[in-house]
Amino acid sequence: MATYLDRILASHRAGAESDQRDLESLEREAASLPPARRFAEALVRPNRLAVIAEVKRRSPSKPTLAVDLNPARLAVAYEEGGASALSVLTDSEFFGGSPDDLRAARESSSLPVLRKDFTVCRADVLDARLMGADAVLMIAAALRADELCELLVLSQRIGLDALVEVHDEREAEAAVSAGAEIIGVNQRDLHSFEVDTARAVRVAASLPDGCVRVAESGIAGPDDARRLADAGFDAVLVGETLVRSPDPESAVASLRARKQRVAERQAALGA
Repeated sequence: MATYLDRILASHRAGAESDQRDLESLEREAASLPPARRFAEALVRPNRLAVIAEVKRRSPSKPTLAVDLNPARLAVAYEEGGASALSVLTDSEFFGGSPDDLRAARESSSLPVLRKDFTVCRADVLDARLMGADAVLMIAAALRADELCELLVLSQRIGLDALVEVHDEREAEAAVSAGAEIIGVNQRDLHSFEVDTARAVRVAASLPDGCVRVAESGIAGPDDARRLADAGFDAVLVGETLVRSPDPESAVASLRARKQRVAERQAALGA
């Protein structure tokens, strides 16, 4: 049975096949840019769960989240609330985002920015760096093992961090084998689009202590954040809850749960 992800990926792969740009030239341009902001480092906080606050206009399951969303204004509120990083949707067809949203958010804050999109080829990684992103999303379910390895090496070569998203233990193992250093567990099911709030805690047990752990989707408030911090996550990536909030600054602040087992996690991550 086709999933929502299959439909989105088909569109993105069709776009990749029609892209005739010179990738070697793009890579030289990307490699010549000033250093990116340190995304991975921003997520490892001594005592508090880090928050990756998302700029998101809509999604396939929620056609409209924020009609008058202002990426720059929202980024400022997120930073003032204590967010450690930003995530910005740049997919236009399915999520209503754009590279302009990413640029506006990054220019208005000092936080590192993740390009949240559907990375399927080298050009996608290069474009992320060229539009100003500090990190790029790679979805394990969207890539073959060799593709994931190739794109991780490319991102490292041009100075981008990579958040590899997984949905289960098998994908987590593939991400680790490919060399992923930041692994996000998405609690949204690819078939039903429903959220399983126990998924992140369950999959966390299969992640090595040396990686930066991020929980995604289904994080509605402080109780969820606290549960994930207790499970050993370094950060949560939150979109809908923050975008819909009348006070996104306070909403971010409420998610910064105190971590447990601080000494063990710091030692494992080399802090």
